[in-house]
Amino acid sequence: MSLKRLSVVLLACMVLCACGGVDPDSPLGKRKAIFKQMLHTSEDMNGMLLGRLAFDAPTFAASAVKLDGLAHQPWQHFPQVREQDHTSAKPEVWERQARFQALARSLEGATGELVVASRAQPLKDLDLDKPMQKVENACKACHREFRDH
Repeated sequence: MSLKRLSVVLLACMVLCACGGVDPDSPLGKRKAIFKQMLHTSEDMNGMLLGRLAFDAPTFAASAVKLDGLAHQPWQHFPQVREQDHTSAKPEVWERQARFQALARSLEGATGELVVASRAQPLKDLDLDKPMQKVENACKACHREFRDH
C-alpha cells in the first residue's frame, strides 16, 4: 500500500473514531459516567444479595454509601435545554421536569433508606432485600418514563 493510501486510511479511521465518542467533560459525558458507576456499584450489591458474590457486610455498607452519594449527582448534568448529542434520555426529561425531578428525589430517598438499613448490626443480607428492591424500583420507574431504550 502506498504511503498516500495509508495516510488516507489512517485519517479516515481517526475521523470515524472521533465521531463515536462522547466528550467526558460534557453534561452527557458526566452523567453517563455517574450512571455507569451507579450500575457497577448496584450490580455488586445485588450479586451479594443473590449469592453470586459472597456477602461481605462492610463492603455492602460502604457500597450503599457510595451508591447514595452517586444517586445525588447526575441530575445537575441535565442542562436546561436538551443537548444535540445522542442521548438515551427522552425529550420528556425536559418537557416534564417536575415529574423527572420527583423521580430523582425518589431514587435519592431509596438509596438513603438503603444506607440506614445497611447500618443495622449484625448486618444480614436478608434484611437488605426490600431496601435494595426499592432502589431498583426507583431506577426502573425513571427509565420507563424518561429513558429511550
